[in-house]
Amino acid sequence: MNATKPLPSKTDLTVAHVLAELLERLEHSAAPVGAEQYRSVVLHLLDEFGDVESGTALSALLDTHPAAAELYENLNYQYAGLCRSSLDASLSAEREAKQAIDRAMHRPLKGPADGQN
Repeated sequence: MNATKPLPSKTDLTVAHVLAELLERLEHSAAPVGAEQYRSVVLHLLDEFGDVESGTALSALLDTHPAAAELYENLNYQYAGLCRSSLDASLSAEREAKQAIDRAMHRPLKGPADGQN
């Protein structure tokens, strides 16, 4: 017998929305948040993401809840990479890294001969 996981079919995002709201509150809380509470919310949201159907409703939820979007993206990284991350931010980070590497490569070495250690 072939045991395959059925495709997600849940279209009601009420629970996912409540958990995404709670995760945002925990992320931006001025008061310390217990690790077990945070972990519990994340695990419940991961379970919910496993059941929900992709589409415009899920996309809208993720657009308004950055912490949930990051979690969703990490959950699906093996299939889609960083599909929800801003391309501009990624390109900018890559350019900055390249510039830093170029500066480091062209910086003269300082050592005992220069009178510096």
